[in-house]
Amino acid sequence: MVRETNRHYRFDWITIILFLLLVGFGWLNILSASHTGTSVNYFDFSQPFGKQLIFIFLTFGLIILLLAIDAKFYERFSSIIYIISMLSLVGLFLFGKNVNGATSWYAIGSFTIQPSEFAKTATALAVAKYISDLNTNINSVKDQIRLFIIIIIPALLVLLQNDTGSTIVYGAFFFVLYREGLPKYYLTIGISAIIISVLALKFGAIITSALVLLCVIAYHFLSKKKLRIYQSILITLFAVAISFGIKFFYQNVLKPHQQDRISLWLNLEKDPEKLERMKQTFAYNLNESEKAIGSGGFMGKGFMEGTRTTGKFVPEQHTDYIFSTVGEEWGFLGSSLVVITFVLLLLRILHLAELQKSQFSRVYGYGVASIIFIHFFINIGMVMGLIPTIGIPLPMFSYGGSGLWAFTILIFIFIKLDSNRINEW
Repeated sequence: MVRETNRHYRFDWITIILFLLLVGFGWLNILSASHTGTSVNYFDFSQPFGKQLIFIFLTFGLIILLLAIDAKFYERFSSIIYIISMLSLVGLFLFGKNVNGATSWYAIGSFTIQPSEFAKTATALAVAKYISDLNTNINSVKDQIRLFIIIIIPALLVLLQNDTGSTIVYGAFFFVLYREGLPKYYLTIGISAIIISVLALKFGAIITSALVLLCVIAYHFLSKKKLRIYQSILITLFAVAISFGIKFFYQNVLKPHQQDRISLWLNLEKDPEKLERMKQTFAYNLNESEKAIGSGGFMGKGFMEGTRTTGKFVPEQHTDYIFSTVGEEWGFLGSSLVVITFVLLLLRILHLAELQKSQFSRVYGYGVASIIFIHFFINIGMVMGLIPTIGIPLPMFSYGGSGLWAFTILIFIFIKLDSNRINEW
């Protein structure tokens, strides 16, 4: 066995540079979104930009620690890391601090830490460990169920804490399982369920079920490949179950503010007065975010020159709505560069994942890319009004120590695993 002292490591500096670019540019936008006067004290640690500077400084120490640990440590102890992470989520029910209706934080003095952010990395490690096990066959229903349980446990714990945004992120692991050979019919079922759910909310469960039945009949008579009777019945029953199930979930499980956000997105509300009240309360952030982005034009108004940003028109702009600052002050050009940087980071991680000799490293790499993609896609879609408002941060950009450190751990574990590739047989 090769001793640790004789190992050689080659860190991927392209990934590291892309990460640092996003962190640095993110801090500039936090500074712009949170400063309170014309003169700025960059070391005012009472302001979000000052606190974020502390988080960034500590991040470099965290990076050194992550890269100093033996690459095999992450694989060997992935199960223990997962269990500890799940216990930290359970502990929130006893010792958690409620912030904006979600019990997702531990309070440590004046700082708070959000364990659900770190649980994503723990789950990615656990999924990679289970899939790479020699006894695991992803085409086996038994192993598929076990994998789903690994993913569902943290998702349910986070959902019970009223953190819907973080719960949705766990859907990212579907891309990982699909890459590793999960049967394609899962993809068909998943996409179909999403489409049927949206149609049922928009047009009603009965109309949607009838529409699916008509499609099944049309396919049966027009397609050369005929459906069997039992297949047609199963598809119809599936559509009926999803249609009525989503209506029940929407009306009886979701909280009123969550219902209102979906209602605004799908334009479900028919009462003009109630619709106006909903717009004034739940759509205010979105409307102001869209105005800020639109006012930036092609080149933007300039750093710290955004009138809607300095005027604090967008509440909590330094957190979930940070991209609206980019749109106003850096314009279409700056926004495009941010999107391109994220895309380059994702492509680089996927490229490195495919180069891995270890299945564990490859699966984990796909987990990293999938988690970042879901965050990136939902956050930017949210601030532009393309999808419902969901409380989810923009990776490396939004204010918050937990988010920054969680993504740092997520990415730099993979960088360490990739650096060990030259030592793998």
